[in-house]
Order: sequence, then C-alpha cells, then structure tokens
Amino acid sequence: MEFHFLPTDFTQVNSGINRLMVHRAVDMLALKSDDRVLELFCGLGNFTLPLAQNAAEVVAVEGDAGLVARARENAKCNGIDNATFYTANLFEPLTHEPWLKHSFNKALLDPPRTGAIEVLEYLPKLGVQQILYISCYPGTLARDAGELVNRYGYKLKAAGVMDMFPHTAHVESIALFEKG
Repeated sequence: MEFHFLPTDFTQVNSGINRLMVHRAVDMLALKSDDRVLELFCGLGNFTLPLAQNAAEVVAVEGDAGLVARARENAKCNGIDNATFYTANLFEPLTHEPWLKHSFNKALLDPPRTGAIEVLEYLPKLGVQQILYISCYPGTLARDAGELVNRYGYKLKAAGVMDMFPHTAHVESIALFEKG
C-alpha cells in the first residue's frame, strides 16, 4: 500500500510497528469476502485500505475533511474501489449521516486519546457483531471496554499491546469484542 499525506497530517511514524499492527488487525477481524465493515476515526485510511482488500465493503468515517480527501486519494491510488469515506464529527450526536442507514457486521475503531465513548451506542444498532478497538491510550480503552461489555453486551475476546515507541510509555493497545 502506498499512502500520501501532508506534513501536518496524523500518521503513524513507526512504520515497522504500524505494518505489524495493520496485519494484526486484519488477522483479528478474520475478514471474509461478504463482511461489511464500519471504520470510525479512519484518518488517511491506514486500516481502511487493507481491510477493503479482504472485505466486501468498508465504510470509513473521519472528522477531518482533509484526511478524508487524502484517504479517498489513497484508495484510488491503490486501486481500492470498495471503500467509501465520509466526514462526520464523531464526538457530536449523529442523526442524519447516510452511513447510519446501513448495517455492518464488523467495526474497527481507532480513536484519538479521548476514546470513542460517543460512538459506542451506534454499533449494536447497526448490527455490529465484532469490534476491533485500537487505542493509543489504554485508559480510555479500559473505560470504553467497560461500556461495550456492561452496557452493550459485547464480550472481550482478545487483547494485546504493541510497543510503538520503545523506552517510552507510548503503546498501542488492541482489543477484540464480540456480541454475546
């Protein structure tokens, strides 16, 4: 995969760990050719494009319109035609978003440090059976995991960490949840 981005865009700077993380995400979701995946906080398409290579469709949502534009360009550049990108503020109530009218069986969340608590309520309503949550801050992952399990009926199936920046406290956490 080839990704184009601007110097001010967020991208994972540890490319070796990022490649391992993307590969691990695809493996953990065990994608099939009929899977419909919702990705929230998609950025430039770091996970979107590899997911799209293995699924029927990926709908990816991001709050930054510039990142969404570059994600679309990256999809086109890599010959990915089964990924659709939307701009939406995922920290505000979502009501009229066109992608909310569809169903998905899998989801990938890759939120900023503040977590994804604002979007969790939508996942069961959309039919999501499996959620892969990738976090750069274990504290918000723990908070959101509690909500997914105790409020929305998902079960934690697997979890792990990746040392994104050795000799620092910065790790990427990854957790797989399935509807119970």
